[in-house]
Amino acid sequence: MNTQNSAASTARAAQDSKSFRILARVGYVVLGILHILIGAIAISIATGGGGENADQGGAMQKIQQSPAGVFLLWLIVLGLLALAIWQIAEAVVERDPDSKKKWAHRAKFLGTAAAYLAIGATALVYALGGQSQSSESSQSFSAKLLAVPAGVVLLVLVGVGVAVIGAAFIVRGITQAFMKNLSAPGGTARSGIVAFGTAGYIAKGIAVGVAGVLFVIAALTHDPETAGGLDSALRTLAGLPFGAIILWVVGAGLALYGLFCFARARYARM
Repeated sequence: MNTQNSAASTARAAQDSKSFRILARVGYVVLGILHILIGAIAISIATGGGGENADQGGAMQKIQQSPAGVFLLWLIVLGLLALAIWQIAEAVVERDPDSKKKWAHRAKFLGTAAAYLAIGATALVYALGGQSQSSESSQSFSAKLLAVPAGVVLLVLVGVGVAVIGAAFIVRGITQAFMKNLSAPGGTARSGIVAFGTAGYIAKGIAVGVAGVLFVIAALTHDPETAGGLDSALRTLAGLPFGAIILWVVGAGLALYGLFCFARARYARM
């Protein structure tokens, strides 16, 4: 019990720190920048370009090559680390009286923290002068999982899990549930935030959902190269009938999600 109280006290102390809250808000800003870059790369693929990877790695590479790129990458690392710690703190202090809802909320917070840490780790690799191909990481992960007993089932479960996350983004966008965590202004500013958030969440949900489907296909075909993460998902969209239009719309939606992240940095309840 004392350990739980200590953890809760530490979490509340972190949330009460003004400097920590500022750094966490910076985390939302850098998330916005990353999504705008990924969206721009996706649009480039849709219009016949597409040399870079349309994922976090491709975005980090662009930042790495820019003036003050190393500084920005370290800022991304710190901002996302702060956001991850914030999510963990939220999980620790979660007080929903309904036990099932409480643990569901905690799982969501911890899952979000893990995602921020993963992106932050990619930024760290680039900040230190390295390179990271998330598509190759996904393929390597799939290959290793397929090599273990019941690997096909496990990879299918991973794919279904990722697809469910994608569906959750779409539902969150359609229902505009993302506004619950914002102290947004009224009038035109609110309408813009709602529009950016709705389009952004739906676009991100589509991209993540397709990535999940590719994991399932990789499992069923025993072909780990099919599972290439976000970049493969977006390029798969490009291969569909009217794929260039679909990918352009999704890319624009990802960029709008980036703009929503900027608003979130300003208006998120923290």
